Amino acid sequence: MVAKTDGGGRAVIISKTPFRISFFGGGTDYPGWLKSHEGAVLSTTIDKYCYISSRYLPPFFDYKTRLVYSSIEFVKSTNEIKHPSARECLNFMKVDKGVEIHHDADLPARTGLGSSSSFTAGLLNCLYALKGQIVSKEQLAKDAISVEQDWIKENVGCQDQIAAAYGGFNLVEFKPEQNFRISPVILQQERLEEFQSHLLLVFTGFSRIASEIAEKLVKTADQKQKELEAMRQMVYEGLRILSGKNDLGDFGKLLNESWKIKRGLADNITTSQIDQIYDRAMKAGALGGKLLGAGGGGFLLLFVRPEHQPKVKSALTEFLHVPFKFEYSGSQIIFYKPDL
Repeated sequence: MVAKTDGGGRAVIISKTPFRISFFGGGTDYPGWLKSHEGAVLSTTIDKYCYISSRYLPPFFDYKTRLVYSSIEFVKSTNEIKHPSARECLNFMKVDKGVEIHHDADLPARTGLGSSSSFTAGLLNCLYALKGQIVSKEQLAKDAISVEQDWIKENVGCQDQIAAAYGGFNLVEFKPEQNFRISPVILQQERLEEFQSHLLLVFTGFSRIASEIAEKLVKTADQKQKELEAMRQMVYEGLRILSGKNDLGDFGKLLNESWKIKRGLADNITTSQIDQIYDRAMKAGALGGKLLGAGGGGFLLLFVRPEHQPKVKSALTEFLHVPFKFEYSGSQIIFYKPDL
């Protein structure tokens, strides 16, 4: 008979957390802006995911934590962990036992799809489950925001963590002091499918660190009040277009107007290479689009009528096109094997 020991390594948890696409309002969800202004974003999560598996380590190893992502870390104390989110999630949750964490994802990191926040929300979800606790989506979102803004001290907003936790196609409105309200976007199925059919996701091949790109925007937000307020209003204009019966092409044209404003917020949001890709897409028939996330690289979202998509894809043939659909689940625990 083998006696069970505390942290015997038998409990295994796997979380599945979606990535997101943001249409309008990015930049109005930063803490500095929300101190004295309201914010709003229109975004959806997509069927591309971050997977995290975790368990308590058996007490037989000469290290405390094993972390596997694009690198592998073996450390004897939590504060030795180089991965900032993993380190601060463990500190935030006051995990004092040895743990093993594995990360896998459908798409690469640092590409504008909110992958860092998906990792943070997914890992927090796992750590709550390891402690035998079920966390609400609201608490998960707030905890992920706190870890990234207060513990890691990154220059990030609030929308990515909320999208990762809740999932779905939503209007998220922010009040001063970072209080938020979520309203699902409700469309007839035919209109929703028509809308999705106009969206193309193209990988530029460039990756970047969002916090570094956003640093300039954060520092100059007070000087960009007119532009940021215009971007916030575009959230409601985009919703009006979607919920009405007008041509969906107006949504694409609005994306183009929003991109023109966004690229002027800071000099590191776009590059000459990205501008060339965008211009080629527009000349081939795209109605609008935007670089996703903070900017600097990653995925380009294009709005193209279905009949014009073959021509746009042909114009961007050297870039990877990633098909996707909207998803509505948010971060989930998809596997739980208790420590029996």
